[in-house]
Amino acid sequence: MQFFDRRSETLPRGELRSLQATKLTLLLEGLFEHNQFYTDKMRDAGVAPDDIQSLDDLTRLPLTTKAELVEAADAFPPFGSNLTFPAGAYTRIHQTSGTTGRPLKVVDTEESWDWWGRCWGYVLAGAGVTAGDRVFLPFSFGPFIGFWAAVEGAKQVGALMIPGGGANSVQRLHLIDELGVTAMCCTPTYALRLAEVARIEGVDISRLQVETIVLAGEPGALIPAVKGRIEAAWGAKCFDHAGASEVGAHSFECGAQPGATHVIETEFIVEVLDVATHQPVPPGEEGELVITNLGRLGFPAIRYCTGDLVRLNIEPCVCGRTFARFEGGVLGRADDMVIVRGVNLFPAAIENLVRQVDTVEEYQITVSTGADLAKLSISIEVTEGADPEDAREAVTKNVQNELGLRPAVAVAPSESLPRFQLKASRFHVVD
Repeated sequence: MQFFDRRSETLPRGELRSLQATKLTLLLEGLFEHNQFYTDKMRDAGVAPDDIQSLDDLTRLPLTTKAELVEAADAFPPFGSNLTFPAGAYTRIHQTSGTTGRPLKVVDTEESWDWWGRCWGYVLAGAGVTAGDRVFLPFSFGPFIGFWAAVEGAKQVGALMIPGGGANSVQRLHLIDELGVTAMCCTPTYALRLAEVARIEGVDISRLQVETIVLAGEPGALIPAVKGRIEAAWGAKCFDHAGASEVGAHSFECGAQPGATHVIETEFIVEVLDVATHQPVPPGEEGELVITNLGRLGFPAIRYCTGDLVRLNIEPCVCGRTFARFEGGVLGRADDMVIVRGVNLFPAAIENLVRQVDTVEEYQITVSTGADLAKLSISIEVTEGADPEDAREAVTKNVQNELGLRPAVAVAPSESLPRFQLKASRFHVVD
């Protein structure tokens, strides 16, 4: 089993909590009266750094929402007031993808960016990536943070980093072949898209040297049908990872692959709270991930409400790590849930059912809420040569049997549905 930092990843939980408390104290002392955003929030809550003596005091600090950060950015353009240092100290700028609202600009100092790279070192090492690997990053390097930090992570583990920007899917497949790529970082959607293009172009990707695929940017790597399809197509092992521009790269899947992702607890404090009440839920129960980063003084996130749904497990893993883990990874987003005829639906659950049908190439889900009863519709593209009616019936049956709903499934013409390189947008709610 490979580790990035074996000692930190196997610390007894008491020592781990003590380390977190020390780092939290240093963070609060470093930002108070220097970071306007958090200084104002703490003063409004009647709390000062000296009031936080242990992790038990964490709940005295106020929660942070993305809406607050966006409001601060509007009030103090262009970067907002969540800056601990003068603007000249920052060397990197990225922005959120905008899938849940207006994009938020995020800046990092050189120290904070190095911290991002270390976090990705845990991600890549957890997947077994070493200095002997050639890591391919098939995405365009725009302002969305995407896999930017994976570049620094590859440097942390000593691997050869191969950029794939400015190339189309066919060119990227040729690069993977010509350069002997052994590991790749991309979204689950794009791993499947590359496999689709390979079939169209007559490229047998299972004969390539790719052994490891690190997936991020959207749920999928731990959705059984999605993971199974990617691994079968590529003949490689898939590993999940989660993070966000606002907080950092916070969790990764280990080589034991117990269907969970480890939290990098030396760099993050995580809480799981009830979505409605914001009260803690017991380990093993589903709730919203609230996270505090500990190594990003320049742009901190303290008790940040991510909107992601997780189930926390604090028992040691068979891999030897004591880091807590999210069972099933990020399960979905609280704001993605819709109710159709009394049934709570999440996009990931429907994707798992659709992807179980091997002949479905691409799909799109629409929930219409304007009628008296909400309606679930699914458009699918079918692999060339497959029977469209068989695929349509199979998807209908899967959803009906599992969710108790009969969706309206329609077969779309080949290549008519959108394709995505980064975060996919396949789930739509319309009036």
